[in-house]
Amino acid sequence: MKSTELCINDLNLKQAIWQLGQAYIEGHQQQHNTLPVAEIDPESQSPCQVETKANEKTTWQVVKIDKEIDFKNINNALDVVIHKDIEDYFGTMYADSLAVQSVDGKLSLLFPWNIEDFQRLQENIIGHIMMKQRLKQKVTVFFAVTDEEDMIISLDNDSGEIWVEQVGCKPHKKLANSMQEFLSSLSFDFSKGS
Repeated sequence: MKSTELCINDLNLKQAIWQLGQAYIEGHQQQHNTLPVAEIDPESQSPCQVETKANEKTTWQVVKIDKEIDFKNINNALDVVIHKDIEDYFGTMYADSLAVQSVDGKLSLLFPWNIEDFQRLQENIIGHIMMKQRLKQKVTVFFAVTDEEDMIISLDNDSGEIWVEQVGCKPHKKLANSMQEFLSSLSFDFSKGS
């Protein structure tokens, strides 16, 4: 485990996420003498892929998203304006999930693997928001999963605060006042070696 050891609070969110991704790759290389490894679908190539291995695995690295991707389709379909921190978070880089540790336990930060994965992610976010609206709960947008079943880390779409919530329930534990504050509190978890 290696702390992020970054002064990302002094950066804008996109810069902070990019620096976090690069630090994750560098830390993994120092710990395991290799880039991280991801399981892949041969039909779904990613700009992250470096060297394809046997058994549908590849080494990977973070890659900046070179064109603007946004959530306008969600905004239009659901009459909800997605918080800018979520647009910046998911619009910064292609990557596999990043294994991190928070004070509350292990998490996986979710990122799009390629543009098709970003579109699937949007569909999942639409489903999540529709469920929240149906339950008459505040809109949240998930961006990380925990080791606990059905527990996700989400951003309150109104305030930008970061919360733990059980799928289908109201958020129950506030973790940070902002995405920036939350990300700066994390450390990397390289225990799985991939």
